[in-house]
Amino acid sequence: MTLLTLFPLLYCVFVLTITYNPVTSFTSPTPSPAKVCTLQNSFQPAFVARGDYVIGGIFPLHYNQEMPDLNCTYRPPPVNCNGFDPRAFRWVQTMRLAVEEINQSTELLPNYTLGYKIFDSCAYPLTGQRAAMAVLNGLNEDDTPLCSGASPLLAVIGESGSAQSIVVSRILQPFRIPMISYFSSCACFSDRRKYPTFFRVIPNDDYQVTAIAQLLVRFNWTWVGLVRGDHEYGRFAVQGLLRELQDTKVCVAYQEMIPLLYNRQRALEIIEVMRSSLAKVVVVFSAEGEMTPFLRDYMIQNITGIQWVASEAWVTASVFTGSEYYPYMGGTIGFGIRKGHISRLSDYLQTVNPQMYPNNLLVKELWEALYGCKPSLSSSTQLPLCTGQESLLEQHSAYMNTSSPRVAYNVYKAVYAIAHSLHNLLLCQPGSGPFQNNSCAQSNNIHPWQLQYYLQEVTFNIAGEEVNFDLKGDSIPYYDIINWQRGTGGNIEFVNVGLFDGTKPAGEELVIQEDRIIWAGHQSEVPVSVCSASCLPGSRKAVRRGEPVCCFDCVPCDSGKISNQTNSIECTFCPEDFWSNKDRTACIPKEVEFLAYDSLGIALTVISVVGACLTMAVFAVFFHHRNTAIVRVNNSELSFFILFALTLCFLCSLMFIGEPTPWSCMLRHTAFSITFSLCISCILGKTLVVLAAFTATRPGDNIMKWLGPKQQRFIIFSCTLVQVVICAAWLIDAPPFPSRNTQYERSKIILECSVGSSLAFWCVLGYIGLQACLSFVLAFLARKLPGNFNEAKFITFSMLIFSAVWLAFIPAYISSPGNYADAVESFAILASSFGLLFCLFAPKCYIILLKPEKNTKQHLMGK
Repeated sequence: MTLLTLFPLLYCVFVLTITYNPVTSFTSPTPSPAKVCTLQNSFQPAFVARGDYVIGGIFPLHYNQEMPDLNCTYRPPPVNCNGFDPRAFRWVQTMRLAVEEINQSTELLPNYTLGYKIFDSCAYPLTGQRAAMAVLNGLNEDDTPLCSGASPLLAVIGESGSAQSIVVSRILQPFRIPMISYFSSCACFSDRRKYPTFFRVIPNDDYQVTAIAQLLVRFNWTWVGLVRGDHEYGRFAVQGLLRELQDTKVCVAYQEMIPLLYNRQRALEIIEVMRSSLAKVVVVFSAEGEMTPFLRDYMIQNITGIQWVASEAWVTASVFTGSEYYPYMGGTIGFGIRKGHISRLSDYLQTVNPQMYPNNLLVKELWEALYGCKPSLSSSTQLPLCTGQESLLEQHSAYMNTSSPRVAYNVYKAVYAIAHSLHNLLLCQPGSGPFQNNSCAQSNNIHPWQLQYYLQEVTFNIAGEEVNFDLKGDSIPYYDIINWQRGTGGNIEFVNVGLFDGTKPAGEELVIQEDRIIWAGHQSEVPVSVCSASCLPGSRKAVRRGEPVCCFDCVPCDSGKISNQTNSIECTFCPEDFWSNKDRTACIPKEVEFLAYDSLGIALTVISVVGACLTMAVFAVFFHHRNTAIVRVNNSELSFFILFALTLCFLCSLMFIGEPTPWSCMLRHTAFSITFSLCISCILGKTLVVLAAFTATRPGDNIMKWLGPKQQRFIIFSCTLVQVVICAAWLIDAPPFPSRNTQYERSKIILECSVGSSLAFWCVLGYIGLQACLSFVLAFLARKLPGNFNEAKFITFSMLIFSAVWLAFIPAYISSPGNYADAVESFAILASSFGLLFCLFAPKCYIILLKPEKNTKQHLMGK
C-alpha cells in the first residue's frame, strides 16, 4: 500500500528521467523537463483565501478517527474523522482573524496581502501527514507548486499535538518551509539538527516538567502516578519529569499509557491501577482527544478522590467544563499556556454561521455540536432541523470562550510572527541584505528558507508582550497555574491561582496563591499522597527492601539518639553530657546523680547522727560513773578512746553524702580508714590488756609491766600511725578525685569519687581487716578466762560482726555504681560502728544503769 492510495498529493510523471533535489529546485529555478501533474485524491481545505503570500494552517478539528479496511483487494477510502472539536475550530477562526487584521493594517505588510490554506489533522499523526501533503499541494491540477519555482507556501501554522508536529515538520524539512507550532511543547523539538525549521510560541516542555516537579515537592506529594499518551509528547514529558524528580523525595507509583487509538479495555485496566494505588495524585501528559473518552470511562467507574495534575495540553480544554465532570475532576490543577487578549475575537466568532458558509461542512458540524441540530437537510445526521441563524452565546464555552484565550492567543501570535518576519524581509535594502553578496530576497520570488532567517531574528510586541524565538526556536517560558473550580452554574471554571516564570532564578519561578485553590473533592486542605506516612520527630525512616525509597517504616530512635525533623533518614547521637528525652526529639542535659540529701541520704544522715549521739551518751555515762568498778575494771582510758573513735566513725559517714568535691573525696576515705584504724587499735590494745591481766595472776608472771598505760598508748599510736602513713602515701601518689561515670548508665552522669589508686584503697581496707583479725584471734583465746564479766567474749562478738559487715561490703561495693556504692560504704561504716558500740558497751551500760548492785569488784571478779 503506497502513500498515494491514502493521501492527496500530486503525482508528477516526468517525460525524462532526472535526479531531482527539492532544495536546489526551490532555490535555483531552472528549466525543467516536460511533465504532467495529476491530483491523485481529493482533500479539500477547511478554509482557503488567496493572497500575495500564502501560509498554511493545520488544526485538529476532529479528535477521533475511523481507519479504513486495508485488505489490499481494492483501493481503500480515506480515513474518516469524527468527534468535532469546537475549541480547535475557534483556533482556526483566530488564524483567519489575524490574517484579516494584517491585510487591513497600513503599517504591517502595506500593499501586500496574506492568504491561507487551513486543513484538518484529526489529531492523529497519519491524518496529520495527509494534511501536510495537502497543504503543500495546489488546490487543483493547474496549481502545481512542487514541480518548479519557489514554493508559494512560505510557512505553516501547526500542529497542536507533538506527535503530529513531528510528522508535519519532517515532511516540510526537505522544502525548508518554517513551521510555527501553537501547542506542541515536546522537548524533542529543541534539537535543531532534527528539526531545523521548527519554531513554537508555546514553552518547551522542559520548563513544564520543572514546574510540575516543583509543584509536587511543594505540596509534599511523594507518591504519584503518571499517565501519558502514546506519542512523543507524552514520552518526552515523562522522561523529563522523571529526570527532574531524581534528586527529590518524590517517587512514581506507576506509569501507564493511553493508547493512541483508544482502547476501552486498556483504559479500564489503567483506571483499575489508579483505583487500587495509594497514589492519590496523578500527573497526566496527554492530549484532549485521548483524554475525552478516557475520562468518560473514568466517570462511569465512579472513582473520586483523585487529585489530577494536568499538562498544558488539556488543562484548559473547554470540552471538560460541563457540570458532569466536576464531581470527578473538580480541583484539578495544572499549568496552562499564558493567556492573552484578542479584542475582536468574540465578534468575529459570531459572524460564522451556516448562512455565511452554506457549503462548509465544518460550520455545519459546529452547529450540530453547539445546538444539537442540523442546519440543512443535506446533513446525514438524524438531528432535528434548525435555521442556522441561532445566536452564539457565551454558554457555548467550547467555542465562544474568548475571555482568556490561551491556545488561540498562541495562534494569533504565530500569525503575527510570520507577518512581522515577512515585513522585515520586504524592508531589506539591496546591498545590505543577509544573504549571499549582501543580497535581499525578491518580493515576487521569496523562498521559505529566506523567511526563516527573518523569523529567527524577529522581535515584536503584541498586547504588551514581547514575542521572539531563541536559537532553538523556543519562546519565553511562562505558564499560568490553573485550578478547576465550580462555577455559578455548576460547570467547571478555570481559575488562575499562580504562575511559573522560567526567566526567574532557580527556586523563584513558582508563585502559588494556595488560599485560592480548591482541591479534589471540593476540599480546602491539601490532599495527601504518600506511600508511607511521615515519620514524626523521634523516629527515622527505614526503607523497605525491594521497594522505592518513598515506601518505608518508621523506627523509633535508640536511647541517646534523636531526630528533631519529620522524615529523618537517621537519628543523631546526643553530645557526651546530653541524653535524649522520652520522645527522642531533643537532647537534654543528662541527669546528674550522686548520694544527695534525698530519702536515702537523709536516712543515712539520721542514722549517723543517732549513732554519734548514742556514742556520746555512752561516753557521758562512763564519765559520770568513771569511779565505779565496771568502768575501772575495763580500763576507762581505753574505753574513752574507743568511744571517741566510734564517734568519729559515725560522723565520717556523713562525708559520703553530698556532691563529691576534690577535698571530700580525699577526706572521706582517709578519715574513714584512720578513725576505724584508731578504733580497732584501741580494741586490740584492750584485748591485750584483758589477756595480760588474767595471765598476770599466776605466780612469777610480770607481763603487766609491759602493758601499762604508756605502752597501751604506744600500741594505739603506732598501729594508727601505720594507717596514717598508708593514707599519706595514697594522697601523695594518686589521691581520690571526683569523676563523672557515664558508662554504667549512659542516660545519667553519676558523680562519684574515684579511688585514684585501687592498690592503696585495698591496702587501707586490708590493714583494718588485719587489725580486726588480730583482735578477734586474741579475744577468742581469752574467751574462757574466769570472771563474771569477761570482756573478751564481747570483743570476740564485736569482731565477728565487724568482719561479717566488711566481708559483705566487698562484693556489694564492687557491684554497686555511683551513689549506691557510696551508700553501701556509708552503711558498712554505720553497721560496723553500731556493732562495736553495742557489743562492747551495751552490757556495761546495762549493769551501770539497770543493775547497779552488780557493779562491784567482788561480783565482777567472781571466782
